Amino acid sequence: MLVLLAISLPAAERKPNLIFILADDLGYGELGCYGQKLIQTPNLDRMAAEGMRFTQFYAGCTVCAPSRSVLMTGLHTGHTRVRGNAGTANPLAQSLRPGDVTVARLLKDAGYATALIGKWGLGDEGEAAIGLPTRQGFDYFFGYANQHHAHNYYPDFLLRGEEQVKLQNKVTAGSAGNPVAQRFGIGYATEKLEYSHDLFAAEALRWVEQKKDQPFFLYLAFTAPHANNEAGRDLKNGQEVPDFGPYADKDWSAPDKGQAAMITRLDRDIGRLFERLKQLQLDEHTLVFFSSDNGPHNEGGHTPDLFQPWGPLRGMKRNLTEGGIRVPGIARWPGHIKPGVVSAQVGWFADFLPTACAVAGAKAPTTVDGVNLLPILLGQTEKQARPLLYWEFHERGFNQAVLMDSRWKAIRLGRLDAPVELYDLATDFGEARNLAADRPELVARAKELFASSRTDSPDWPIRELATGPRKGAKK
Repeated sequence: MLVLLAISLPAAERKPNLIFILADDLGYGELGCYGQKLIQTPNLDRMAAEGMRFTQFYAGCTVCAPSRSVLMTGLHTGHTRVRGNAGTANPLAQSLRPGDVTVARLLKDAGYATALIGKWGLGDEGEAAIGLPTRQGFDYFFGYANQHHAHNYYPDFLLRGEEQVKLQNKVTAGSAGNPVAQRFGIGYATEKLEYSHDLFAAEALRWVEQKKDQPFFLYLAFTAPHANNEAGRDLKNGQEVPDFGPYADKDWSAPDKGQAAMITRLDRDIGRLFERLKQLQLDEHTLVFFSSDNGPHNEGGHTPDLFQPWGPLRGMKRNLTEGGIRVPGIARWPGHIKPGVVSAQVGWFADFLPTACAVAGAKAPTTVDGVNLLPILLGQTEKQARPLLYWEFHERGFNQAVLMDSRWKAIRLGRLDAPVELYDLATDFGEARNLAADRPELVARAKELFASSRTDSPDWPIRELATGPRKGAKK
């Protein structure tokens, strides 16, 4: 594991604010600043032009819950509490627990007001309430606790703190053959009056204004452009959005229009947040990060080939190829981060905790798997060594990937005795040439790291299962 670099900002009268904006299932290639041609994202493109855009930034995992666990704890999926979306009999396996150290808890202890607005996915009502945001360092929470509930953009309730807030939507449970929908009582709305994304955007503006006179940390976890899987199964259109915006007249299917409209709506509301920071004279006092929890999805009825959401990469959500885990990474802090910087520094979700602590003048645990990226952001150095990044994925067997020396990517799928794939990302970031036969010494090193990079977890045991062809593994 990597130890936090002892570099931080000098003391100031007031500590800088921190905002982390997270999209849900947004691909590396779905923003204009990352090469997208059909979907309009002017505000995120401007964010990149006014700040730093990372070209090799990684999510914590290739699916939602474990990726968010990495973001909150600074521990990769071989060490963090929540390591998968499904596949364990323990109902608490997808819940953080007392004693877990989160970035919110550390910043709260450093004097920050803390809020999560949007999707949590690391705790729930009932037995799993120990993992709710309000018990993991957040002063304020408004949104979805359960990630399956978050599939529905027109839910019948959201949580404020730990209490349900009833909405005006009328929700029909998903199809009888869908156990997820039946278990959580979710599906799609037959009366659509309150769109959750719009509620989150408005709540974020209000909360920032309320906390303008004290240092704050806002984790703004939007659900766009994740599909409503229940609506996708039953109605063949899971890309729910109030209107298609600039895409209404396009010769596209309704799900394709919805996919584009969701991303543009997300972009619009991020622009509104930047405008509010400027109005409150907090723009130069607020470090804002933007990323996505994993690669693009192939759900909800839309046609991924239309938008090429993976960009130049291979694979999608639920793959450990680059398209499943390499995501947009943008940081903006006027007056501190130079505008228009494109950084080749390798970064990932585990870096946020130590970086946030450095900004806040707080002490981060030395056991985290991330490093402090503040020297990169401030232009004090162009590159930091990254000897190891590690991922594991608990679906379709037990899958692992490791990035060695910021260059050599090894993947093992399904079984512990499965052949190891090896790619040189320095010359082949599309992972087209498997070099395993040519570099046996790197394959041997990867196997050692696969074994040593994880701690045993009763909640997430190794499952040596055979795996079939990976859906969406190639463009």
